[in-house]
Amino acid sequence: MDFQWSDSQDELYRRALELAQRHFAGASRVWADHAFDRTHWDICAEFGLMGLCVPEAYGGLGLDALTTARVVEAFGRGCEDTGLVFSAAAHLFAAAMPIVEYGDEALKAALLPALARGAAIGANAITEGEAGSDAFALRTEARRDGEFYVLDGAKSYVSNGPVADEFVVYATMNRKHGYLGITAFVVARDTPGLRLGEPLAKMGLKSSPACSLYLEGCRVPAARRLGREGQGGAVFQASMQWERSCLFAGYVGMLERQLAQAVEYARTRRQGGKPIGKHQAVAHRLAEMKLRLESARLLLYRACWLRDRGEPAVAEVSMAKLAISEAARLSSLDAIQIHGGIGFAADYNVEHMLRDSIPATLFSGTSEIQRDLIAREMGL
Repeated sequence: MDFQWSDSQDELYRRALELAQRHFAGASRVWADHAFDRTHWDICAEFGLMGLCVPEAYGGLGLDALTTARVVEAFGRGCEDTGLVFSAAAHLFAAAMPIVEYGDEALKAALLPALARGAAIGANAITEGEAGSDAFALRTEARRDGEFYVLDGAKSYVSNGPVADEFVVYATMNRKHGYLGITAFVVARDTPGLRLGEPLAKMGLKSSPACSLYLEGCRVPAARRLGREGQGGAVFQASMQWERSCLFAGYVGMLERQLAQAVEYARTRRQGGKPIGKHQAVAHRLAEMKLRLESARLLLYRACWLRDRGEPAVAEVSMAKLAISEAARLSSLDAIQIHGGIGFAADYNVEHMLRDSIPATLFSGTSEIQRDLIAREMGL
């Protein structure tokens, strides 16, 4: 690996960080109990965040995975509203990139320009009541009817659902075939038979809206199928490789911002006649936070580097996702402990990072699933 960033990569990182700090550094936006402000979405879109790795031919920046991850990291570091970072990344990696990699030319030309510039918002719909970690135990069904497919079923926890224009939906055409029976479709919001539930109330990532999605005799043109019939499992796995690596770069940025905040507090807060950072108990917590951050970041960069080289990286991506999500949870607890009472108080912009970190160990495959994938790649 070459650890030297190019001038263009450094410039992108600097610009992304400056933009995020200028527009989203205020704590006032963190506790929005509603969807992100569309004005904030448009600011990110104008920079190019919604199309970082979408090919330039379709309006994106055409970045590789490693550069994409570093830009997302910068946004996560500068933007205190992790929900906005999450929504933008979910839009790109779980909705736009499946179309990039599996849509035919006509579908890509029709949908990607609007998605890449953020004029349209994408969402991914695979999770169901009985198909979470077992993502391929789907009950949503699709059947061919001439030049259409008819979809029936229900999806849950659809991130961006309440505000999305296009949904990447996974349905089974033959349950007996399991993984090979799944097919993926891009379903427009205004398709008859598609209905959205009420926005979900959540403990964290509050500004990233989510809801259930219901399909009742929903007729989707065959031209909106992604890949071949039965290729939906591969479409989903490919999108998860993007999401488990590049999306979690936003949490790496959050960890860096969190650590800087905790170190500054430890330098200025005095107890026992000296800054609390001079007490070994506090200093060791900060050292552990630094270790988690740098370990997670290197695992992420290696996973993205391998992907850009076209090498298999299932275990590496899973290790990066696991390390980052667990670091976010543990370091958020440490940050609260270091800040003491004000770490528990919502007004001081510390405890919300724990709220935003808990779901990181659940979505895109739980920590347990990542350990299973790592073990499988080890031949166990």
